[in-house]
Amino acid sequence: MKKLILALCLALSSSVVFAGAGGGCGELPKCDQAPVDLRNKESLQHGAQLFMSYCSGCHSAKYLRYERMAQDLDIDPKLVEKYLMFAADKIGDPIDSKVNLKDQAKWFGNAPPDLSLETRFRSPDWVYTYLLNFYPDDKRPWGVNNRVFKDVGMPHVLDPLEQQLGPEDFEAAVGDLVNFMTYMAEPSRVTRENMGVWVLLFLALLMVPVYLLNKEFWKDVK
Repeated sequence: MKKLILALCLALSSSVVFAGAGGGCGELPKCDQAPVDLRNKESLQHGAQLFMSYCSGCHSAKYLRYERMAQDLDIDPKLVEKYLMFAADKIGDPIDSKVNLKDQAKWFGNAPPDLSLETRFRSPDWVYTYLLNFYPDDKRPWGVNNRVFKDVGMPHVLDPLEQQLGPEDFEAAVGDLVNFMTYMAEPSRVTRENMGVWVLLFLALLMVPVYLLNKEFWKDVK
Protein backbone atom coordinates (compact mmCIF):
# COMPACT_ATOMS: atom_id res chain seq x y z
CA MET A 1 0.00 0.00 0.00
CA LYS A 2 2.72 2.44 0.99
CA LYS A 3 4.74 1.54 -2.10
CA LEU A 4 1.76 2.28 -4.36
CA ILE A 5 1.24 5.70 -2.77
CA LEU A 6 4.96 6.43 -3.08
CA ALA A 7 4.92 5.50 -6.76
CA LEU A 8 2.04 7.88 -7.41
CA CYS A 9 3.81 10.72 -5.60
CA LEU A 10 7.03 10.14 -7.53
CA ALA A 11 5.15 10.14 -10.84
CA LEU A 12 3.53 13.48 -10.06
CA SER A 13 6.68 15.09 -8.69
CA SER A 14 8.83 14.03 -11.65
CA SER A 15 6.39 15.64 -14.10
CA VAL A 16 6.51 18.89 -12.14
CA VAL A 17 10.31 18.89 -12.09
CA PHE A 18 10.45 18.23 -15.84
CA ALA A 19 7.99 21.06 -16.55
CA GLY A 20 10.07 23.51 -14.56
CA ALA A 21 13.40 22.55 -16.07
CA GLY A 22 15.27 25.05 -18.21
CA GLY A 23 18.65 26.62 -18.77
CA GLY A 24 19.97 30.15 -18.21
CA CYS A 25 19.18 33.14 -20.40
CA GLY A 26 22.54 34.66 -21.28
CA GLU A 27 22.83 38.30 -20.23
CA LEU A 28 19.30 38.32 -18.81
CA PRO A 29 18.63 37.44 -15.14
CA LYS A 30 15.99 34.89 -16.15
CA CYS A 31 13.93 33.74 -19.10
CA ASP A 32 10.47 35.08 -19.80
CA GLN A 33 7.66 32.58 -19.47
CA ALA A 34 6.44 31.30 -22.82
CA PRO A 35 2.63 31.23 -23.21
CA VAL A 36 2.48 27.51 -23.99
CA ASP A 37 -1.02 26.05 -24.31
CA LEU A 38 -1.05 22.88 -26.39
CA ARG A 39 -4.85 22.75 -26.31
CA ASN A 40 -5.17 26.13 -28.04
CA LYS A 41 -5.61 25.04 -31.65
CA GLU A 42 -5.87 28.60 -32.96
CA SER A 43 -2.50 29.49 -31.43
CA LEU A 44 -0.92 26.30 -32.76
CA GLN A 45 -2.28 26.90 -36.26
CA HIS A 46 -0.91 30.44 -36.29
CA GLY A 47 2.41 29.16 -34.94
CA ALA A 48 2.57 26.56 -37.72
CA GLN A 49 2.02 29.30 -40.30
CA LEU A 50 4.80 31.41 -38.77
CA PHE A 51 7.20 28.48 -38.59
CA MET A 52 6.68 27.59 -42.23
CA SER A 53 6.96 31.22 -43.33
CA TYR A 54 9.97 32.34 -41.29
CA CYS A 55 11.84 29.24 -40.08
CA SER A 56 11.45 26.34 -42.50
CA GLY A 57 13.51 28.04 -45.21
CA CYS A 58 16.67 27.24 -43.23
CA HIS A 59 15.61 24.91 -40.42
CA SER A 60 14.18 21.43 -40.75
CA ALA A 61 11.87 19.62 -38.34
CA LYS A 62 12.37 16.10 -39.60
CA TYR A 63 10.61 14.37 -36.70
CA LEU A 64 7.26 15.89 -37.69
CA ARG A 65 5.34 15.11 -40.86
CA TYR A 66 2.96 17.52 -42.54
CA GLU A 67 0.18 14.94 -42.38
CA ARG A 68 0.54 14.51 -38.61
CA MET A 69 0.53 18.29 -38.15
CA ALA A 70 -2.65 18.66 -40.21
CA GLN A 71 -4.35 15.92 -38.21
CA ASP A 72 -3.34 17.17 -34.76
CA LEU A 73 -4.00 20.86 -35.40
CA ASP A 74 -7.29 20.37 -37.28
CA ILE A 75 -5.98 21.92 -40.50
CA ASP A 76 -7.49 20.83 -43.81
CA PRO A 77 -4.79 18.77 -45.59
CA LYS A 78 -5.55 20.65 -48.80
CA LEU A 79 -4.71 23.93 -47.07
CA VAL A 80 -1.47 22.44 -45.76
CA GLU A 81 -0.50 21.32 -49.25
CA LYS A 82 -1.37 24.72 -50.76
CA TYR A 83 -0.01 27.14 -48.15
CA LEU A 84 2.43 25.36 -45.84
CA MET A 85 4.37 22.87 -47.95
CA PHE A 86 7.18 24.87 -49.55
CA ALA A 87 9.80 22.12 -49.88
CA ALA A 88 7.83 18.87 -50.02
CA ASP A 89 5.90 16.95 -52.66
CA LYS A 90 3.76 14.69 -50.47
CA ILE A 91 1.83 15.51 -47.32
CA GLY A 92 3.33 12.41 -45.73
CA ASP A 93 6.84 13.90 -46.00
CA PRO A 94 8.71 15.26 -42.96
CA ILE A 95 9.36 18.99 -42.65
CA ASP A 96 12.72 19.39 -44.36
CA SER A 97 14.26 22.65 -45.60
CA LYS A 98 16.06 20.74 -48.39
CA VAL A 99 18.93 23.27 -48.20
CA ASN A 100 22.48 21.95 -48.44
CA LEU A 101 24.05 21.89 -44.96
CA LYS A 102 27.53 22.71 -46.27
CA ASP A 103 26.22 25.80 -48.01
CA GLN A 104 24.42 26.85 -44.83
CA ALA A 105 27.60 26.41 -42.82
CA LYS A 106 29.39 28.78 -45.22
CA TRP A 107 26.64 31.38 -44.96
CA PHE A 108 26.06 31.29 -41.20
CA GLY A 109 29.26 29.82 -39.77
CA ASN A 110 27.35 26.71 -38.71
CA ALA A 111 24.52 24.82 -40.34
CA PRO A 112 21.17 25.76 -38.74
CA PRO A 113 20.06 22.90 -36.49
CA ASP A 114 16.97 20.79 -36.90
CA LEU A 115 14.32 22.35 -34.64
CA SER A 116 12.18 19.29 -33.97
CA LEU A 117 13.35 18.98 -30.36
CA GLU A 118 14.67 22.49 -29.72
CA THR A 119 12.13 23.37 -27.02
CA ARG A 120 12.89 20.14 -25.18
CA PHE A 121 16.63 20.75 -25.44
CA ARG A 122 16.53 24.45 -24.51
CA SER A 123 13.04 24.80 -22.91
CA PRO A 124 10.13 26.80 -24.37
CA ASP A 125 10.97 29.76 -22.11
CA TRP A 126 14.52 29.93 -23.48
CA VAL A 127 13.40 29.84 -27.12
CA TYR A 128 10.68 32.44 -26.46
CA THR A 129 13.10 34.81 -24.71
CA TYR A 130 15.76 34.26 -27.37
CA LEU A 131 13.42 35.20 -30.22
CA LEU A 132 12.37 38.38 -28.42
CA ASN A 133 15.89 39.60 -27.68
CA PHE A 134 17.60 40.42 -30.96
CA TYR A 135 19.09 43.91 -31.10
CA PRO A 136 21.09 45.94 -33.69
CA ASP A 137 24.85 45.38 -33.65
CA ASP A 138 26.90 46.73 -36.56
CA LYS A 139 29.87 44.61 -35.54
CA ARG A 140 28.08 41.37 -36.35
CA PRO A 141 27.87 39.93 -39.91
CA TRP A 142 24.06 40.15 -40.03
CA GLY A 143 23.90 43.45 -38.17
CA VAL A 144 22.23 41.98 -35.09
CA ASN A 145 23.14 40.31 -31.83
CA ASN A 146 21.17 38.56 -29.13
CA ARG A 147 21.03 39.05 -25.37
CA VAL A 148 20.34 35.37 -24.75
CA PHE A 149 22.83 33.88 -27.24
CA LYS A 150 25.73 36.31 -27.59
CA ASP A 151 27.31 36.59 -31.06
CA VAL A 152 24.75 34.24 -32.54
CA GLY A 153 25.20 33.49 -36.25
CA MET A 154 21.48 33.61 -37.00
CA PRO A 155 19.97 36.76 -38.53
CA HIS A 156 16.83 38.30 -37.01
CA VAL A 157 14.46 36.47 -39.35
CA LEU A 158 11.39 37.76 -37.54
CA ASP A 159 12.39 41.40 -38.06
CA PRO A 160 9.89 41.97 -40.94
CA LEU A 161 7.14 40.63 -38.69
CA GLU A 162 8.29 42.82 -35.79
CA GLN A 163 8.24 45.88 -38.03
CA GLN A 164 4.64 45.15 -39.01
CA LEU A 165 3.34 44.60 -35.49
CA GLY A 166 3.32 46.50 -32.24
CA PRO A 167 5.33 45.10 -29.29
CA GLU A 168 2.36 43.27 -27.74
CA ASP A 169 1.21 41.74 -31.02
CA PHE A 170 4.77 40.68 -31.84
CA GLU A 171 5.18 39.00 -28.44
CA ALA A 172 1.87 37.21 -28.98
CA ALA A 173 3.01 36.03 -32.41
CA VAL A 174 6.31 34.74 -31.02
CA GLY A 175 4.31 33.01 -28.28
CA ASP A 176 2.25 31.21 -30.93
CA LEU A 177 5.43 30.20 -32.76
CA VAL A 178 7.00 28.78 -29.60
CA ASN A 179 3.72 27.09 -28.72
CA PHE A 180 3.85 25.30 -32.08
CA MET A 181 7.51 24.39 -31.59
CA THR A 182 6.62 22.93 -28.18
CA TYR A 183 3.94 20.81 -29.83
CA MET A 184 6.42 19.88 -32.56
CA ALA A 185 8.87 18.53 -29.99
CA GLU A 186 6.28 16.07 -28.66
CA PRO A 187 3.16 15.78 -30.85
CA SER A 188 1.61 13.09 -28.64
CA ARG A 189 1.98 15.09 -25.41
CA VAL A 190 -1.69 16.07 -25.03
CA THR A 191 -2.80 12.50 -25.73
CA ARG A 192 -0.25 11.19 -23.24
CA GLU A 193 -1.34 13.66 -20.56
CA ASN A 194 -5.00 12.77 -21.07
CA MET A 195 -4.16 9.09 -20.80
CA GLY A 196 -2.05 9.77 -17.72
CA VAL A 197 -5.04 11.26 -15.89
CA TRP A 198 -7.07 8.12 -16.52
CA VAL A 199 -4.16 5.90 -15.45
CA LEU A 200 -3.83 7.80 -12.16
CA LEU A 201 -7.58 7.57 -11.56
CA PHE A 202 -7.44 3.84 -12.25
CA LEU A 203 -4.56 3.40 -9.83
CA ALA A 204 -6.38 5.44 -7.19
CA LEU A 205 -9.45 3.22 -7.53
CA LEU A 206 -7.26 0.13 -7.54
CA MET A 207 -5.91 1.14 -4.14
CA VAL A 208 -9.29 0.34 -2.54
CA PRO A 209 -9.46 -3.38 -3.41
CA VAL A 210 -5.70 -3.70 -2.89
CA TYR A 211 -6.04 -2.25 0.60
CA LEU A 212 -9.01 -4.51 1.44
CA LEU A 213 -7.22 -7.56 0.04
CA ASN A 214 -4.11 -6.74 2.03
CA LYS A 215 -6.20 -6.34 5.16
CA GLU A 216 -7.90 -9.68 4.53
CA PHE A 217 -4.58 -11.51 4.04
CA TRP A 218 -3.11 -10.17 7.27
CA LYS A 219 -6.14 -10.22 9.56
CA ASP A 220 -5.17 -13.51 11.18
CA VAL A 221 -1.51 -12.67 11.56
CA LYS A 222 -0.63 -11.57 15.10
